[in-house]
Amino acid sequence: MSIFENKVLLITGGTGSFGNAVLNRFLNTDIREIRIFSRDEKKQDDMRHDFQTRMPEVAGKIKFYIGDVRNKSTLKYAMKGVDYVFHAAALKQVPSCEFFPMEAVKTNVIGTDNTLDVAIDEGVKCVICLSTDKAAYPINAMGITKAIEEKIAVAKSRNSGKTKICCTRYGNVMCSRGSVIPLWIDQIKNGNPITITEPKMTRFIMSLDEAVELVLFAFEKGENGDILVQKAPACTIQTQAEAVCEIFGGKKEDIRVIGIRHGEKLYETLLTNEECAKAEDLGNFYRVPADNRTLNYDQYFTEGNAERNILTEFNSYNTERLNLEQVKEKLLSLDYIQNELNGVENIAK
Repeated sequence: MSIFENKVLLITGGTGSFGNAVLNRFLNTDIREIRIFSRDEKKQDDMRHDFQTRMPEVAGKIKFYIGDVRNKSTLKYAMKGVDYVFHAAALKQVPSCEFFPMEAVKTNVIGTDNTLDVAIDEGVKCVICLSTDKAAYPINAMGITKAIEEKIAVAKSRNSGKTKICCTRYGNVMCSRGSVIPLWIDQIKNGNPITITEPKMTRFIMSLDEAVELVLFAFEKGENGDILVQKAPACTIQTQAEAVCEIFGGKKEDIRVIGIRHGEKLYETLLTNEECAKAEDLGNFYRVPADNRTLNYDQYFTEGNAERNILTEFNSYNTERLNLEQVKEKLLSLDYIQNELNGVENIAK
């Protein structure tokens, strides 16, 4: 954590699951201050009380700022003296973005543009933008706006001065706010059948801790304009639902299929076939460097193109597929699941 020693970190959308995970990870380090930037005062108050109760000796490092990424002036006020920015603010519910696409544009596209403009103006050292597998071959409004977010980040990186800008693209984060596992747990506890969209649908799965690891990797190892992808495993929705049933005493025979929702795919992609042409394999991660060619395409008639990599599309259908026992093991390793089993309230729920 040496790069964060005595530094100030700002998290947009900081009251969400990622913000809570970052606070749990960073507060006991040598970081000087973490600023939580969001527009929901109730969630900020809940978070303030939670950390004052659980971690009183370091809770003073947390500073709360009411604001909206749609509003540059609130970002400018919150970003004074900030060293690093973790841009997590987003509208990310696929069906609601389908019905209100312009709201997704205002937050995911314009909000990102505002965040990066202010960060560059304020001399922030590094900004990491959270993206999603839905940005690769996007078919829904949420994915399309996150794909544009990535394009904005790469474009800004070309003239960002001393501010490094990277994107991290990740799959489904288990038990994050608004995700399906908390819904299934509630359904079981209320004596209702679990509802799933399509049994054969596959999704990448990762824990909040793994998502934070990807962000830390981007802060420390990413280069300006990079899109960084973690090599996550996947499972079918049916397997995931059965694992939750076995852990919480639900009846697998009562699982009910309700059909694919607005804007959903059967499988998701973390690395497109086109990105594979220049992607670098970094062990647990892939790096997609920025395309920093100029618009003077005439030169490529004489210089030609670099040889294509042998990588091919990385998606939730062809990645490592977890079986029932492996998914159960992954779920049982999560604090959220243990808290639900022990009747402890989850603040980020």
